[in-house]
Amino acid sequence: SSVESVSHRGIMRNACLATYLLTIRLFSSGISSATPTEETNDAGNLMDFLDEPFPDVGTYEDFHTIDWLREKSRDTDRHRKITSKSKESIWEFIKSLLDAWSGWLVMLLIGLLSGTLAGVIDLAVDWMTDLKEGVCLSALWYSHEQCCWTSNETTFADRDKCPQWQKWAELMTGYTEGAGVYLLNYFLYVLWALFFSFLAVSLVRVFAPYACGSGIPEIKTILSGFIIRGYLGKWTLLIKTVTLVLAVSSGLSLGKEGPLVHVACCCGNLFCSLFSKYSKNEGKRREVLSAAAAAGVSVAFGAPIGGVLFSLEEVSYYFPLKTLWRSFFAALVAAFTLRSINPFGNNRLVLFYVEYHTPWYMAELVPFILLGVFGGLWGTLFIRCNIAWCRRRKTTLLGKYPVLEVIVVTGITAVLAFPNPYTRRSTSELISELFNDCGSLESSQLCDYINNPNMSRPVDDIPDRPAGPGVYSALWQLTLALVFKIVITIFTFGMKIPSGLFIPSMAVGAIAGRIVGIAVEQMAYHHHDWIIFKNWCRPGADCVTPGLYAMVGAAACLGGVTRMTVSLVVIMFELTGGLEYIVPLMAAAVTSKWVADAFGKEGIYEAHIQLNGYPYLDQDEFTHRTLATDVMRPRRNEPPLALLTQDSTTVEDVETLIKDTDYNGFPVVVSHESERLIGFVQRRDLILAIKSARQKQDGVVSNSVVHFTEDAPQIPASNPQPLKLRRILNLSPFTVTDHTPMETVVDIFRKLGLRQCLVTRSGRLLGIITKKDVLRHMAQMMNQDPESIMFN
Repeated sequence: SSVESVSHRGIMRNACLATYLLTIRLFSSGISSATPTEETNDAGNLMDFLDEPFPDVGTYEDFHTIDWLREKSRDTDRHRKITSKSKESIWEFIKSLLDAWSGWLVMLLIGLLSGTLAGVIDLAVDWMTDLKEGVCLSALWYSHEQCCWTSNETTFADRDKCPQWQKWAELMTGYTEGAGVYLLNYFLYVLWALFFSFLAVSLVRVFAPYACGSGIPEIKTILSGFIIRGYLGKWTLLIKTVTLVLAVSSGLSLGKEGPLVHVACCCGNLFCSLFSKYSKNEGKRREVLSAAAAAGVSVAFGAPIGGVLFSLEEVSYYFPLKTLWRSFFAALVAAFTLRSINPFGNNRLVLFYVEYHTPWYMAELVPFILLGVFGGLWGTLFIRCNIAWCRRRKTTLLGKYPVLEVIVVTGITAVLAFPNPYTRRSTSELISELFNDCGSLESSQLCDYINNPNMSRPVDDIPDRPAGPGVYSALWQLTLALVFKIVITIFTFGMKIPSGLFIPSMAVGAIAGRIVGIAVEQMAYHHHDWIIFKNWCRPGADCVTPGLYAMVGAAACLGGVTRMTVSLVVIMFELTGGLEYIVPLMAAAVTSKWVADAFGKEGIYEAHIQLNGYPYLDQDEFTHRTLATDVMRPRRNEPPLALLTQDSTTVEDVETLIKDTDYNGFPVVVSHESERLIGFVQRRDLILAIKSARQKQDGVVSNSVVHFTEDAPQIPASNPQPLKLRRILNLSPFTVTDHTPMETVVDIFRKLGLRQCLVTRSGRLLGIITKKDVLRHMAQMMNQDPESIMFN
């Protein structure tokens, strides 16, 4: 084949083969490429300098995009070397086996560590949330529930009360009731919340600024090939784990699920550094990070399969079949580890596992779809308001005082949350109560129905009953809680503390769903003779399950904010165990996405990626009729393209070009007159190569001629020693013609993960298109600010 016919010590063959393999893999699944018959010797490695590799070649600077094709080529070369050496001795064969199994070992370690951290976070959040209200005298490290579990004086009717657990006012004054006791508990609740949030924002600001926020927008950008040094570092992992506990315990309207994805990816990056296979190849590292994201969702929701689908649908940019298997394994290990810790004490992976005992009926699809409409509208409202507030935060004095902002929002949240029992408790406990089915053993206000004294039914088949005063009181409190959650979440997400969005969004939907569920239940009870209820709801039957409406509403609102579909439904039925309610969940999720997409295609994470100017190419179609020549640089009235020639540029010329420009790389041509393209060389590789040559190669001076050819011509002895840099030259840069439609160029950038693309006509170089140029052009076509793309 044409690929195999290229020699030159295997340099060009390796690069072309990698391009060919990746193109075939992405554009036509199922077609396998033939293994080249020609063996590559050690000198044929694309990244070698002279006879020895020099350090850090092939690496990338901070806030730059990786070259997926080059990373794939390097991994292909490495794998070919290991395969050829494995035939030489038993030891080399064992090393090849260890290399093959290192991926599974990394997945095992990620699952164990992320599961352990999630369990510790859950236990710590449970204890510190209760610490705002009181303390366990028998064991200070016990939460309210654990404290009363161990008490022998707890009764079933008052299972949340025991002598060992005392509220702060009772501990200080000895009184349990009265206005003064209430005000003291109120004051201490707010004080604890302010202390937790101040500690969280201070730790983030001083030790790890990257530990703030959800982390998912940045994870998506990193997985698309962007470099953000330190974002997945050890300090970020430590500080995010600690401050996540503090932020959630403060009572702010945020969750720990999104940040747990960031924590799991930090674990993945930590273990990648232990294996050169991943630490020296940014493309392979991202395969591990995709699996780590799946493990993060697995422990966040107790949904291993949903975690894999979330990584595939929502965050991953390149997700080969091998990564799918390893993601499944990492999610399995993480879920097993969390289950072994059993942080919720219910032998489940999540706090709000429920079991409903009645089926759903076709007529109920109408309120389910209405909840989907509500979820789509809420998602649109939240995204627009939150982005507007975050943009204001970035462009005004508000952004200069992050600590003050967190303190003010925490104070407002705590002051407004304490009087309402549904906002005072943690959001996870609120969702758990809203999801619950009202059995005969439930003591919640939401289950205060008027019972028929003549009823003799099994516990799990309680008929619909008229609502009591407790239910009506709860409805008013839930309505106030709904308004409170909608407003306060807009201002909370995006502050300089770890803040997830999954749980607050689910809480909004669950509150709305429970209200709708109770309304439908009471309509069915009082008007069972209506035609809509007549066919499926008879008097004395258990027709409507309000908890199911809460679950559907939670899925609808989460889908409206994130625009997830398949992974959302799987996460919800794994989360709740409601396998038979997939159709209502699907109806609500699809409806919420349709409604939200009608007002804007981007979800909250894509909106924050755009707000922060990250270079992320989304999967939306490019429908504008522009050509490569309209986007390439240089344009009219711009300086000519910065070029290097193959055999007439000196070391001084190269160093001057590097000093005067900030380009990521330079095309190499035959001469300035012909401008016939030879290849492309990376800026960082040039800097490292010249630095290494000056240190190690005698005779290399500023006047030395740089040769990108295979054989340097004979030179007189009086001339300085030439510098051969053909080994760092990419002889197969991706090129398009100037009349290539931009629709095709954008598709190539997406599917091949290109960093740049050269534009030619009949072999003559005309210009260059970078990923940043593509993003700017797309923004301009959508009437947005093209300069919002901040990074290279």
